[in-house]
Amino acid sequence: MAITKIQPLSAHLQLQHCATPTDPAEKQVYTVWMKSLVFNGHGCTIYGQDGRVAYRVDNYACSRSREVYVMDSDGKTLIKLLKKNFGVFKTWKGYSYRNGPAGLEQENCKPWFSVQKAHRILKKAGQYSSRAVVTVCVSGKVYKIDGVSCKSEYRISDASGEVVAETKRKQTASGVVLGEDVLSLTVGPAADRLLVVGLVVVCGLLGRCI
Repeated sequence: MAITKIQPLSAHLQLQHCATPTDPAEKQVYTVWMKSLVFNGHGCTIYGQDGRVAYRVDNYACSRSREVYVMDSDGKTLIKLLKKNFGVFKTWKGYSYRNGPAGLEQENCKPWFSVQKAHRILKKAGQYSSRAVVTVCVSGKVYKIDGVSCKSEYRISDASGEVVAETKRKQTASGVVLGEDVLSLTVGPAADRLLVVGLVVVCGLLGRCI
């Protein structure tokens, strides 16, 4: 019989543990750990400001999967991510499970959002930065992810250019910068948090971190 081992919460992820409930009208800061809670598994774990698991992805022994599920702390599926190839273009489509899985297994069901990695953009000093274009299929809103080629620092902005979420390498209270697999995710008060979490997971897939 196979035994699944769950990894304990690392000490450096507990530094900002707080029992105070978060205010939805304020920015929310999450800790993103590009590791699965399952021993020797592939995925990522997202902790809330209270130090508890908020979202997780566990692909077990399968890396670079074409089908990924974003779950809550209890293992309930919230988003289903499917990789689609259209010629040279690689697209990730996200399907929402907010209202339950009914009908989502149908191939023709409409995705919640679609992410397509764009060509590299030449910046100053001859440096390149990759951008991904996000289309929210239901509302028609368009978001952009700048710096998606960077595994630890990128920004998600809306059609007006306003930054709604960003990730950076996490720092301890003493200012020590942690590894590239531990990120600090800041989400604006007006942003759809579940959508942002889905996009962060897609960025991890594009960067081959998951």
